[in-house]
Amino acid sequence: MKKITVVIVGMGFGKEFIPIYQQHPNIEAVGICTRNPETLLELKEKFNLSDDLIFTDFEEVVKREDVDAIHVVTPVPEHAKMTLASLNANKHTACTIPMAMTVEDCKAIVEAKRKANKVYMMMETALYTREFLYGLKLAESGQLGRIQFVRGSHIQDMSMEGWAEYWKGYPPMLNGTHAISPLLRINNTLAESVVCHGSGRLSEDLAKRYNSPFAVETATFKLKNSDVVAEATRSLFDVVRQYRESYDVYGTKMSFEWEQLQDEEHVIFDGGENASRIDVPDTDDLLIPEIASFTKREKIDDPNHVSFLQGAGHGGSHPHLVQEFVAAIVEGRDSAVDAEVAANYTLAGICAHESAMKGGIRVEIPTF
Repeated sequence: MKKITVVIVGMGFGKEFIPIYQQHPNIEAVGICTRNPETLLELKEKFNLSDDLIFTDFEEVVKREDVDAIHVVTPVPEHAKMTLASLNANKHTACTIPMAMTVEDCKAIVEAKRKANKVYMMMETALYTREFLYGLKLAESGQLGRIQFVRGSHIQDMSMEGWAEYWKGYPPMLNGTHAISPLLRINNTLAESVVCHGSGRLSEDLAKRYNSPFAVETATFKLKNSDVVAEATRSLFDVVRQYRESYDVYGTKMSFEWEQLQDEEHVIFDGGENASRIDVPDTDDLLIPEIASFTKREKIDDPNHVSFLQGAGHGGSHPHLVQEFVAAIVEGRDSAVDAEVAANYTLAGICAHESAMKGGIRVEIPTF
């Protein structure tokens, strides 16, 4: 197969992916698209990008026959529109989370992916952090024993300067994939239904923006072919806490709990009252040599970007995302977070918010 030309759309934390793609041996060329001409020229010089592959108009990217793949890293409200445009133009398509904001758009993306017969991947960082990959290895090797319960959280102060205006008042579970997807993946299953409760109240200014009053939403999910219940909690405003994007997993032989404070170290329980803190190992050994170094925090290009001031560099996940997306294209297979899986992860959160707004009724999660 010929090498791949990819264009990254959105230069917030999207620019972090430029050097990773550039170092990947199956990439022919890397382009970028941003509406800001100054950013475009700055990054063109910094990363030695071709004049022919820098864009301020997304529509021009879609039209280009020599562009094989598009990686969307734009604001959430644009995800569905851009993903559909890319797939409908027969491009391999990666998109940051969530897949979309509505059931209808998730369904449309699943259908567009099938019709295009191209690779789609939701670039969920939470599934490729060193912390999650460590726990997944414990599960798949049998060291946890039988999983009995899983819990996830994503608690964040999005009133912090640097977040886009559309985030203000954003319903917590409407974009719940960071808290939900690790719980489903470690059980190797999907969510079937959800009961969710809202807690607390947002300030009036925030609540009216999405007609969503809750400061916190907590959901419990029934999992397909499993007796495990998954619990996830999310808050974005009017709750005081250091950033936490976590998962806990409890088994019959061993349990793993996420650290309470950043860099405090996680905890392993392995029987009786035994507990020990662990420094989770890096995951560079799971990557091809050319991009293995990008798991390190010091490789973050802009550590002052708000995405990294909160979130500790996404747990070294970026090169794993690139490796899986490119490998799926080269090998002619679905990605690990294909459209149907991504739809379930995304709809689990959308349906959780619906449940909270309807007083905690059980909501079945659509399947396509």
